[in-house]
Amino acid sequence: MNALNYYPYDSPLGTLLLVSYDQHLIFIKFGTMKENEQEIIAWAEKHALPTKLVESKEALQETISQLTQYFKGERKTFSIPYKFYGTPFQQKVWQALAKVEYGKTCSYLDIAKSVDSPKAVRAVGGANNKNPISIIIPCHRVIGKNGKLIGYGGGLDKKEYLLELERAEV
Repeated sequence: MNALNYYPYDSPLGTLLLVSYDQHLIFIKFGTMKENEQEIIAWAEKHALPTKLVESKEALQETISQLTQYFKGERKTFSIPYKFYGTPFQQKVWQALAKVEYGKTCSYLDIAKSVDSPKAVRAVGGANNKNPISIIIPCHRVIGKNGKLIGYGGGLDKKEYLLELERAEV
């Protein structure tokens, strides 16, 4: 039977719940399985994915290794195979986020322009908020056009930590 593999990774930001399917990372969520299980099952159902969850460090070993290197300041890019599940617009936004370089920031407007939807700043914000693979798809690098840190699913303290880790100019 098909299943989603997961592993609770202890990061400097607290537990990150890593989820993979068919050898692709598909989800990173702040918190434990106990805190997130119902949300992950609902998300999997919505995207016609298996709802059985199997803990497997082995299945997520490369993600664990690369995240560990990132948090030690030894990695600036990720080479983990991942797959997006979302609307076509969300996927376009997430692909644009993936191109925001380590140590750099951009605005929601910048992302909207890069996906040929300059008037869709709020929609970009909504897609950013639904980014299923935070940190690796660096939604933390998107800030307000006034340079202020706004919105982050894990909390602004975590966004600030990640930007400081990367020493991004805000």
